[in-house]
Amino acid sequence: MNDTRLPDLPSGDEIAVRALYRRMLDGWNRRDGAAFAGPFAPDGEVIGYDGSGHRGRSVIAAELGRIFADHPTPRYVASVRRVRALGPGVAQLEAVAGMVPDGAEGIDPGLNAVQTVIAVNAGAGWRIALLQNTPARYDLRPDLGTELTEELRALVRRWGDVGPAQERPARPRG
Repeated sequence: MNDTRLPDLPSGDEIAVRALYRRMLDGWNRRDGAAFAGPFAPDGEVIGYDGSGHRGRSVIAAELGRIFADHPTPRYVASVRRVRALGPGVAQLEAVAGMVPDGAEGIDPGLNAVQTVIAVNAGAGWRIALLQNTPARYDLRPDLGTELTEELRALVRRWGDVGPAQERPARPRG
């Protein structure tokens, strides 16, 4: 019989992958392109909310640096839904994120997103290979969009001003 179950991700690896995600969001919230790109593999890739793509850590750093210099980007608040192994040295992190525009007291629901990170560890530590940022529109399930907005608003209320990346603590496994 062929076992197709995915391997378990050791807790130390899950912690490392979550830390990568937090570091990336911290870089965004500080509006620092190099800090945002730091957790990426040298050939890492970002697929942005608008569908734009950036390949390579140095390209990501330069492009985000330009964006941060030209635009008052909203700050992130996020909740990791799951981290799982896809194979040896490969993990997937799934999160939802909201954004708090400058001067606003809460998130802009139109900017809610589902984020997927593929992280790799080829022996030199975990790095982000891919960030996919997808609008959380829930066109056919507006109730899910409302639930997500309320969850993210609660995170903002819990932490007040969103400075460094805010992430809800992990849910117990079970």
